[in-house]
Amino acid sequence: MSENLAVAPVVGKRVVSVSLGTSKRNKSYSINILGQDFFIERLGMDGDFKKFKSKLLELDGVVDAIGFGGVDIYVKIGEESYTFRQIKKLKDLVKVTPIADGSGVKHTLEREAINEIQKSGILDFANERVLLVSAVDRFGMAQALDKVCPHMIYGDLLFALGLPIRLTSYRSVERLGRITLPIITKLPFKWFYPTGEKQEKRTPKFPKIFAECTVIAGDWHYIHRYAPEQMEGKTIITQTVRTADLEWLKKAGVLRVITTTPLMGGETFATNVIEGILIALTGKKGSDVGEMEYINLLKKLDWKPNVIELQAPKVSETGSPFSLRWQA
Repeated sequence: MSENLAVAPVVGKRVVSVSLGTSKRNKSYSINILGQDFFIERLGMDGDFKKFKSKLLELDGVVDAIGFGGVDIYVKIGEESYTFRQIKKLKDLVKVTPIADGSGVKHTLEREAINEIQKSGILDFANERVLLVSAVDRFGMAQALDKVCPHMIYGDLLFALGLPIRLTSYRSVERLGRITLPIITKLPFKWFYPTGEKQEKRTPKFPKIFAECTVIAGDWHYIHRYAPEQMEGKTIITQTVRTADLEWLKKAGVLRVITTTPLMGGETFATNVIEGILIALTGKKGSDVGEMEYINLLKKLDWKPNVIELQAPKVSETGSPFSLRWQA
């Protein structure tokens, strides 16, 4: 048994996220959810596919759910799903334990988070200009924003492929995706998404597009990798942040961070971890959990977007009922 497994408690449910990302973002947390004790752990494999494979085999049949972190098993455009061939081969190695890649949460929790932000008045998207760094990765968020925000920029060509072409409608994302995704999903995953130490390296791109937008949304690693050093007054909507991320964003002048996943120990886990928790609560295989079952569980949990205020408020500001004042 590995050192990581040895520290886990002997009681309760265990959800372990095996990530191709950096091990510097590892985190573990114990929590009671709906009367059940959970031990949650994120283990980074530093971009090493062999280590990733070995850890999957080690955990299979041992834990209650395995999260696939730093990867997508599939991406979705409209009603069509496109599976990454390389990642599916890894998924197929796991024979017993349910797999969570976050797609169920992206389709439900993230979609509802956008609706809640709009409904509660945290933001009025009609008055915002939003950059969603990747629509195919955050398909629930993209579809929800398409309905409430008339001023959108979808960054799929900008950041996944490095092409200076902005997409301003979800329909254009759909058209492009149907052409390119059957090809892209057959290529090595690391060509399109930062893994291992690349998650720590910043290579800012297209600063003018960041500058003209008031809200930056989507996958945290894309945002951190490509954002400029200064983002004065902007709002970030994302999923997984650590204390160091919040410190960097505050220094960059970001006004607030809104996380779609709940705070645990002052930080947030990624969507694959949250999906693993939901699957473990049902006791089913991940593929057996339907959208309505996710939605009903989320209603019971009553998880709302977390608004983390980074800058000192003006005297007249009262803040959102979901707001937390963060201090380094």
